[in-house]
Amino acid sequence: MAVLLQVDFPFQGPWGEAMSEAMRGLAQSIAGEPGLLWKIWTENAAAGEAGGIYLFADRASAEAYLAMHSARLKSFGIPQVNAKLFDVNAELSAIDRGPLGA
Repeated sequence: MAVLLQVDFPFQGPWGEAMSEAMRGLAQSIAGEPGLLWKIWTENAAAGEAGGIYLFADRASAEAYLAMHSARLKSFGIPQVNAKLFDVNAELSAIDRGPLGA
């Protein structure tokens, strides 16, 4: 069963195109994570937050990634990482065009 991971944390930038340039290597690294189907990067400059919505093939992959990524973010000086894991209801998500495939 697919598992959705929602992560957000305090972030002071960069934002937009500058974030895309600065984080390209990190994005390429994340793309190779075991079990990752996709990630949507999120940013809210007004609130000083960034994060992502991830879809993993299974809970074990999502939990392993969350543990590693939380430690990585804390090593970058980010004091608080908020995360939630959700099982995905594939049948209902398909009705509403949820991108559940790899």
